[in-house]
Amino acid sequence: MNRPRRVAVLANVSRRFDRRVIQGVTAYMWERGGWSLYVEEDPLQKLPKLQQWDGDGIIADWDDRKIAVAVRGLAIPVIGFGGGRGWYDPACGAHYFTTDNAAIGQLAADHLLDCGFTQLAFYGNPPRRRARWSEEREQAFGRRAAAAQVPCVVYHGRHADAHHWLQQLRELSAWLQSLPKPIGLMACTDIRARQVLEACRTSGIRVPDEVAVIGVDNDEMICELTTPPLSSIEQGSRQIGYQAASLLDQLMARRAPRPARHVIPPESLIARQSTDVLAGDDAHLALAIRFVREHACDPISVADVLRLIPLSRSTLENRFRASLGRTIHAEIQRVQVEQARQLLIHTDLLIKQIAVRCGFKYVPYLTRVFRQHIGLSPGEYRRRNRSGGHTTE
Repeated sequence: MNRPRRVAVLANVSRRFDRRVIQGVTAYMWERGGWSLYVEEDPLQKLPKLQQWDGDGIIADWDDRKIAVAVRGLAIPVIGFGGGRGWYDPACGAHYFTTDNAAIGQLAADHLLDCGFTQLAFYGNPPRRRARWSEEREQAFGRRAAAAQVPCVVYHGRHADAHHWLQQLRELSAWLQSLPKPIGLMACTDIRARQVLEACRTSGIRVPDEVAVIGVDNDEMICELTTPPLSSIEQGSRQIGYQAASLLDQLMARRAPRPARHVIPPESLIARQSTDVLAGDDAHLALAIRFVREHACDPISVADVLRLIPLSRSTLENRFRASLGRTIHAEIQRVQVEQARQLLIHTDLLIKQIAVRCGFKYVPYLTRVFRQHIGLSPGEYRRRNRSGGHTTE
């Protein structure tokens, strides 16, 4: 009987991103079997001489310089992962899985714009090699704001570590107080977003009414325990782990696809109270948009919205177009499609069941509307997002 393949995951288990990658690797291992998985809190202390380790493959966090250096030049297959570039060198001839930072920045901007904000802000890490993922999110967020003709201000602060927290808090509070209100703000991570919420609290700035805040990572310990609970983007880190494991399996079986940089899109945006606001002073419009977003999948029609709002259809349609750039009907369909997208990724429901849950009477109607919005059929979208993201060579 062949012995199980020995695979090491060299990662920082204190980071949620890495833990989700490990979950994806574990999911693949349980599905396919035949692996002995090695995961430790400090892997390089337990495996200080990787050249002498009797293993078959490694999945390594290349955001950690020590790990990236330790796995360089090994005779066994190595696959890297990280938040952007880290210590990955395209010339090294290895596969590298990374999150889609541009998609993350755009997703956050779209969410805040959909809330009705006409002013945006970004809080990122100070520029440095390991924070290029923050720069990529910042640039995409800014591009989306520019496309919507919305001003966007950026703040980095001088420090990225906790040693200067009190000084950082004072400087961050001063910046937040200087911003025009109301404003929608993206922080590059949940940790940075928590800092914004703390600075708002100490400065008497109301969240989300004056500053709406969204982070990245969907770290439940942060998101659910902050006041108010934090909206956040779930990166595709679990999918990174699953796809990295699948590719490593091929490499260990001597099937060697061409080395590439694999970009995995974010899973979803989880909206919580920190962005639960519709900016502006149009109470009728805010009520209509909230009604659509809460009841689109019941389903509802434009007539249902008009029965709730004491305005003519032309007046309300004009206000929808001015605020969201969409008609009432288009906003209903957008919400329905987004719910269908989430169910396709995160559940095993049949497409006909998803159609009913999202307010579509027939699967062909869901398919037509979904393709108009996403560019794929529901089945194609599910297959593509369960098999990974796109690849750049």
